[in-house]
Amino acid sequence: MNVPAQLSDHYIRDLVARYLDLHPDQAGRLAVFTDALAGGERMTDRKTLPGHVTVGAFVVDDAGRLLQIAHKALRRWLNPGGHTEPGDATFADAARRELREETGIGPEHVTLLGDPVLPLGIDVHRIPANPAKGEPEHWHFDFRYAFRLSGLGETGAAVVDLQLDEVDDHRWIPFEQAGLGPDTARLATALAGAVTNPAIAES
Repeated sequence: MNVPAQLSDHYIRDLVARYLDLHPDQAGRLAVFTDALAGGERMTDRKTLPGHVTVGAFVVDDAGRLLQIAHKALRRWLNPGGHTEPGDATFADAARRELREETGIGPEHVTLLGDPVLPLGIDVHRIPANPAKGEPEHWHFDFRYAFRLSGLGETGAAVVDLQLDEVDDHRWIPFEQAGLGPDTARLATALAGAVTNPAIAES
C-alpha cells in the first residue's frame, strides 16, 4: 500500500510528539498509542494491531451545535469519521472525506478551524470485536479535526444525506453537551478564534 508522506509512520510519530509538546497533560491518556507507535508499522492500516490511526470530524454550525451520527455497529452517537484510505493526502483531508461519505456534507461546506496539520485532539478508545468483519477487539487512535459549517446558514441540518449502511440517524446538539472531554475546551477556543479572525469568519 502506497502511503502519502503526510500519513507515514515517521510523520505520525512526529505529529504525536508535537501534539504532546503542546498538551503534556495528555501523555498518560495516549500512553497505549505512543507504546504502539514505538514498535508499530503501517499505523494507518486497519489490519494493524493492537490498534491503528483513524480520523474524526467535529462539525459545528453557526448556533454552536455539533453534528453527531448514530453509528449502527457501535450503537453510539459519534462524530463522523473512520479509517484513512490510500488516496488521502493528509489527515484533515481524510476527515473531510469521511464527513462527505457519512453525511453528504462536502468540503465546500466546511471550514477547517485551527492548525491545518496538527489535530485539535487525539483520542484513544477501544473498539469491540466484529466477527462479521473478522476484526478482534482493538484500539482506535483518533486524530480529530474541527470544522465550522459554512455557506449553509440555518439550512445545515437539511443538507445531511446519511450513508445508511453504516449510520442510522444524525443530530445537532450544543457541543458543550456532547461529552467530548478535554476536546470541549479546545473546540471552544477554536470557535472563538474563528469569530475573531476575519479571514476565517468571512470564508
